[in-house]
Amino acid sequence: MKTKQFKAESKRLLDLMIHSIYTHKEIFLRELISNASDALDKCYYRVLTDDAVPFTRDSFFVTLTVDKQARTLTVSDTGVGMTPEELESNLGTIAQSGSLTFRKDNAPMEGVDIIGQFGVGFYSAFMVSDLVAVRSRTLDGDAFEWRSAGSEGYTIAPCDKHERGTDVILTLKANTEDEDYDQFLDERRLKALVKKYSDFIKYPIRLSVPHRSLKEGSDKEYEDVWEEETLNSMVPIWRKNKNELTDEDYDSFYRDKHFGFDKPLRHIHTSVDGVTSYTAVLYIPAQTPFGYYSKSFEKGLELYSNGVLIMNKCADLLPDHFSFVQGLVDSADLSLNISRELLQHDRQLKFIAKKIGDKIRGELLSMLQNEREAYETFFGSFGLQLKYGLHTGMGMNNETLQDLLVFYSSTENKLVTLGEYVSRMKDDQKYIYYATGDSVDRIRKMPQTEMLADRGVEILYLTEDVDEFAIKVLHAYGEKEFRNVSGGDLGLEETEKAPDEQDKALFDDMQKVLDGKVGLVRVSQRLKTHPVCLASQGDLSIDMEKVLSALPEAKGITADKVLELNAHHDVFAALKAAHAADRAKFEFYTRLLYNQALLMEGLPMDDPQSFVDDVCSLMS
Repeated sequence: MKTKQFKAESKRLLDLMIHSIYTHKEIFLRELISNASDALDKCYYRVLTDDAVPFTRDSFFVTLTVDKQARTLTVSDTGVGMTPEELESNLGTIAQSGSLTFRKDNAPMEGVDIIGQFGVGFYSAFMVSDLVAVRSRTLDGDAFEWRSAGSEGYTIAPCDKHERGTDVILTLKANTEDEDYDQFLDERRLKALVKKYSDFIKYPIRLSVPHRSLKEGSDKEYEDVWEEETLNSMVPIWRKNKNELTDEDYDSFYRDKHFGFDKPLRHIHTSVDGVTSYTAVLYIPAQTPFGYYSKSFEKGLELYSNGVLIMNKCADLLPDHFSFVQGLVDSADLSLNISRELLQHDRQLKFIAKKIGDKIRGELLSMLQNEREAYETFFGSFGLQLKYGLHTGMGMNNETLQDLLVFYSSTENKLVTLGEYVSRMKDDQKYIYYATGDSVDRIRKMPQTEMLADRGVEILYLTEDVDEFAIKVLHAYGEKEFRNVSGGDLGLEETEKAPDEQDKALFDDMQKVLDGKVGLVRVSQRLKTHPVCLASQGDLSIDMEKVLSALPEAKGITADKVLELNAHHDVFAALKAAHAADRAKFEFYTRLLYNQALLMEGLPMDDPQSFVDDVCSLMS
C-alpha cells in the first residue's frame, strides 16, 4: 500500500501542530470528542433534511474504549462518517476543516451546533500517540481506514467496519521520565477529563472498559466483560428554560462545579442575542473564598464555546472590582485561536464583559434596595473589593461603584448609602462629612467629631484602610463634596477669628518648642469638651499617613499636621498663664498636649520615655 504525503507543507507544519500549538497534552481528548460531536450533528442534519435517513435518538452517542493490553484508546461516534475523498481532504490536508465547510454550505438549523473550524484539532492526537488509525463508514457507503504514524505520511484503504460513524484509534506512546501516557488509559482520569472539558456535549459520552468476570456456569474461568458508563451531563443548566429551574437547581450546580461550598446569595442567569450572542450563569457568593484578598487568588469565569470548555479562568470577562463573581459564559461567536485555548480578537470579549459587568451591578443594586440584610452580608465579605475598585480605577469606576457603597452612619447607627446620606442633608449643609479610624467605637470618641455631632450633622465612619483613598478618588457624590472632620476647612458658616497678639505669640512659641512637628498651631473650631486635637492640611490626611507609613516604599510620607487648641478649656487658660510667667512649665505643657493629641490619633510618639517622665513629673 502506497504511503501518501500530507498535502499542506509537510513535516515541519505537523511538528508545529503537535509540539507547539497546545499547552496541555490532555487537550487531545477534548478535540477528538468535539470532532465526534460535529460528526453527530452532521448526521442529525441529514436526518432533519432527508426523510429517507432512519433516526432514533438513542443511536447518537460517543464512546471511549480503553484497551490497556494493546495500549489503545478509541474515540468512536455514530455520526455521518467520511468517504475516502473526505478522509483524504479532511485528514490528509492539515488545516482543512470539514466542519467549517459544512457550516458554509448548509443553512443554520436549530439543534445543530458545529464546533470545529480550523481542521487542526484532530492532529493533537499525535501529541500522545505513535500511531493513529481512523476507521469510518458513511450512512450509505463502504468503510475505509486512514492510518498514520505522524509526519511521514498516511495510507487509506478499505476496512471491515460495519456500523456507520467513525472510530479514532490511538496507540499511545510509551511512558518517559517526563511524561505519563498511561494516565489516558485510566478510567478515573478519562472521567475527569470528560467532566472538565466535554461535560456539556449534548450527546452521551460513554466509557467502555473491560472487567474480569467469572464465565457463566463456571467457578474458575474468567472472561472480559465490557461495561459502559455515561460520563457527561449533556444538557447544561444554562441551556434550560429558566422557568424549569429552581433555586435548588442553581445551588446544586454551584456546588457541583466547585464554585463554592456556601449557599450563594444570588444567581444570575442571562442570555443575550445579537452580533455576539452568549449565555451566562453567574453567582454572587456569601463568603469570601480562601485566599481571596491574596495575590495568589485567580479571578475569572469559565468560558465555553458550544458547551466545550475553552478556558477554566477567563479573567478578561470580569473587572477586578467584581472579581468575587463565580460562574461561566458560553458563546458560539467567539473568535478563538487555532488551539481554541486563547482568543484571537478581544472585541467580542469586551462586549460580553461590559454586558456582564452591567448585569452584576444591576443585581447588586436590586439586592441593596430589596434585600438589605443580604446585601450587608455581601458587603461584609466583598465591600473591600468595591472600594479597591474605586481607588485603583482612578475615577473610571466612579459611576459604576458609588451607589454600591455603604458606610456606618453616626446618626442612623447602621450602614447607609451615599444617596441615603445626601437625602437627609440639611438645606445649609454643603459637604458630606466623614471620619476615619480603626473602629466605629474609636471614631465615635474622636474629639474632632464633637462639634458636628452636637449640631446633629451626620458623619460617615470609615474604618477600612482603603476607605479614604476611595473617597478621595470619588471626590464628590452628585454635587456634594466630601470633607474629613479632621481636615483643615470644615466649610462651616463660622469664620475663624484671627488670634490676638498674645495668642499669636503663644502659638508661635509652641511651634518652636515642637520643632517642626506641626505646621501650624491654632484655636480649634471643632472642639467642644476636649482640650486639644490634631488636624491636617492638604490632600494627605493623618489616617492616610498611617496607612502609607506601613508600606516599605512609602517611608517619610507625612501629613501636614495642625495642632488645634480649645480656647474655652481650662487647659488653655493654664497654658496661657505658663507662657506669661514660667517658660519651663510652658514647654512642659506644650509637650504634654502634643503627645496627648498623638495618642488620641493612634500615632507613635517620638520619645515615649520622655512622655512617661513628663506624666510622672506632673503627678509628683
